Amino acid sequence: MDIAVNGLVKKFGSFTALDRLDLAVESGSVHGFLGPNGSGKSTTIRTLLGLYRRESGQVTVLGQDPATSADAINRKVAYVPGDVALWPNLTGMQCLDALASMRGARDAARESLLIERFALDPSKRVRTYSRGNRQKVALIAALSAPVKLLLLDEPTSGLDPLMEQAFRETIAEAQGSQQTVLLSSHILSEVQSVCTDVTIIREGRTVESGSLAQMRHLAAREIRARGPKPQLTAFFLSLTSSGASPTREGDDVVVKANDSDVPHCLALAIDAGLSDITCTPASLEDLFLRHYEADVR
Repeated sequence: MDIAVNGLVKKFGSFTALDRLDLAVESGSVHGFLGPNGSGKSTTIRTLLGLYRRESGQVTVLGQDPATSADAINRKVAYVPGDVALWPNLTGMQCLDALASMRGARDAARESLLIERFALDPSKRVRTYSRGNRQKVALIAALSAPVKLLLLDEPTSGLDPLMEQAFRETIAEAQGSQQTVLLSSHILSEVQSVCTDVTIIREGRTVESGSLAQMRHLAAREIRARGPKPQLTAFFLSLTSSGASPTREGDDVVVKANDSDVPHCLALAIDAGLSDITCTPASLEDLFLRHYEADVR
């Protein structure tokens, strides 16, 4: 276990930012850390780095406690914040030099490859860079570093869609090389495309955690049927009489069903004489909104 957090509490004055939060990140996994702004994601990551001291709870990163061994941990960790601040008078390459020297380790070949992949001009001074280009410098420095653990806090903030794809490709390579990644994000499609495991937090507490496959299993699937009106009506009535809550969307009948109820719902559709039927696996967005629907409303 590269990250183990149990019962983490962090307060700022009277405000409790993290309220007995739990987080477990397996070695070699790409772990999504989901929650809206203000849910405690950045506070958690800064505690993992030893930047914040916790009130209570247990935290280990790569087998060490960041409260007492932050320097040793940070030599094995690369971190990308959501809002990157760099030295404005240095060039992009000089920033990469400085960041590598702080870490004490560098993979120059990998760095050159990522400079090309992310289309960064490292000869320009930081003060001329857009927010996206500043983000690229931090990403290149972190993703090229020969470290065990990557802590990425909203890392694609400011990137265009083409560069987001470059990021996803690079994360896949990191996983292939057995690096561990904790990816904090509120972009569900990003997490769903690259992560093997997910933890969802709300108001500083863990509300769901597990492999992405397991998380989808917990959410309802969508069954959608269309066809002649009499058959659709028969399907709708049979669903209702069996305790389901179908809806009509245009010419379709739609019902949400847990995995255990899917065979029964499909059988009812077939018994009604319908053949145009789709069963869609739950998305991470479905699961996320289940926990946050009160906030959305």
